[in-house]
Amino acid sequence: MKKWLLILMTCFLVGMLAACGTVSNGENSGKINVTTTTGQVADVVKNVGGEHVEVTSLMGPGVDPHLYQASQGDIQKLSKAEIIFYSGLHLEGKMDNIFEKMSKEKPTVAVAESIPENMLLSAEGNSNAHDPHVWFDIQLWLNTVDEVEVKLSELSPENKEDFRANAAKYREELEELDAYAKEQMATIPEDSRVLVTAHDAFKYFGNAYGLEVMGLQGLSTDSEYGLKDVQNLIDTLTERNIKAVFIESSISEKSINAVVEGAKKQNHEVEIGGELFSDAMGEEGTEEGTYLGMFKHNVDTVVSSLK
Repeated sequence: MKKWLLILMTCFLVGMLAACGTVSNGENSGKINVTTTTGQVADVVKNVGGEHVEVTSLMGPGVDPHLYQASQGDIQKLSKAEIIFYSGLHLEGKMDNIFEKMSKEKPTVAVAESIPENMLLSAEGNSNAHDPHVWFDIQLWLNTVDEVEVKLSELSPENKEDFRANAAKYREELEELDAYAKEQMATIPEDSRVLVTAHDAFKYFGNAYGLEVMGLQGLSTDSEYGLKDVQNLIDTLTERNIKAVFIESSISEKSINAVVEGAKKQNHEVEIGGELFSDAMGEEGTEEGTYLGMFKHNVDTVVSSLK
């Protein structure tokens, strides 16, 4: 009797341990384990992958991808992933060597590099490099939806139809947002369509929606700006009677505040038109924590300040 009781108790404990392991270990959920870099990339993967993906994003709200350096914890997340999606075009410049290494072990996809090269803007002063801020032109960003759909389908062909349906729905939402942006920007008087920000992240946005764009720093926040850059921008604001400049969620306000104060000393009043999301999105769980919400926030903020 004792022998049978011992066997039953052993079986019960083994079963309990197995069940606990299944509950606590997300890797047994049957979902594709995906690691991404920026929130914009994560949003595409979540929308296309739907219930079939478990997405970990390394860079949260307020994080500057130009300066981001991977921690040991990030390396572990990348190592455990079945597939890695990052933006590319050297946006995450300090992680290039990591991506190169990971690409030898698993699919490692630079989604922005799926965009035809002739549609990309050259980096100022470097014809061999491209402006990486492609998510600010929805028509270009649509290419990344196609790329994610293809790569997830290759990895999980049994869910190919779901990925296709999800991608089609997301494309439709993006097209609607693109039309909204064009409609709203057209309400700004032509001579007021000037967007001044801390760094040069909005050239694609300007090209797509008819704005002249000026940034104090270059394409990367890793670049330096000096007193001459500040003074040149102040002179431009004063001469052209530009009334508003914008801060960015992932960059210190220090540089733009210097411009505002400098303009005031030249008897030209400039106000902060609002905060834009540039290289990072908003808090997860908020509207601005999604690509669609972040983009609409930027459109509405620019229009309300410049109109």
